[in-house]
Amino acid sequence: MRVRPGVYTFRDAWKDLAPWERYLTRVHAYALICPRAVFAYESAAVLLGLPIFGEPRDIHVFSAERRASRRFSDVCVHTSADARETVEVGGTRLTSVAATAVDLMRMLPPLYGLAVGDAAVSLVQGGTTDALELGRLADSQRTRRGIARLRLLLPAIDARAESPGESVSRGVILWAGFETPELQRVFRSEGREDRVDFAWPSVRAIGESDGYGKYVTETAEEAVRRVIAEKKREERLRRQCAAFDRWDMKTAEAVAPLVRRLERLGVPRVGAPNPILLSVKNPRSLSPGSSIAGDKPRSR
Repeated sequence: MRVRPGVYTFRDAWKDLAPWERYLTRVHAYALICPRAVFAYESAAVLLGLPIFGEPRDIHVFSAERRASRRFSDVCVHTSADARETVEVGGTRLTSVAATAVDLMRMLPPLYGLAVGDAAVSLVQGGTTDALELGRLADSQRTRRGIARLRLLLPAIDARAESPGESVSRGVILWAGFETPELQRVFRSEGREDRVDFAWPSVRAIGESDGYGKYVTETAEEAVRRVIAEKKREERLRRQCAAFDRWDMKTAEAVAPLVRRLERLGVPRVGAPNPILLSVKNPRSLSPGSSIAGDKPRSR
């Protein structure tokens, strides 16, 4: 089947791809026919390893020479009064991690923007980019669209988040008014150390944002071994807390189901919900829910 004019792939292989993988394939296909393109927004994000959600409709490129942004079929050519720092990845030019994160945090739904911010800081941990640097970059730009949204996200950014699912979950926890959890707390018992996504010592509760990628293996035997190991880990944790629950990305995105789970865990409410920040409507996506790193395996 045709991905772009002159670029083809096998139809069966295409059907087996996750939404973000299809999008990555489309971006690479466009790079083949337009090697001088500078990718931006979701197109830069997918090349950098930042999270995207669903399959974006459009390919996004940046051109500092144009006087106005334009759309050509499924290709959006963006321009701006503000320059963009660019990098090269595998011979392809794209906006930098910081520039891409700021662009996306300005216009994505806040829960998704938080996931992008977390991932951006995690990617460059040990370097010069952190939440303060993202804020300084945004403040230096003449474009003010989305700046108020971005400023609300910056204080919540945390490099300890290990997946978009954790980031979206934490956004729901904070913006639904629940007590701030401890992140990546380690519990020790039976000679083992078990690190958890969220812990609330005040009520002895543990919450886990579950990704299923850690169970995907090349052999059935290895998959069974991992399931058994995770079951034993959960049993150790349950013996050390008063309440335990786990949920997946779809539960977090839906907001209300995660709120009910947090209430059942006994997590205290410490503030009023912020419905604006809890919205996850994403008009730029063809299909919701699947992110580039939502199910990445994590070492426990």
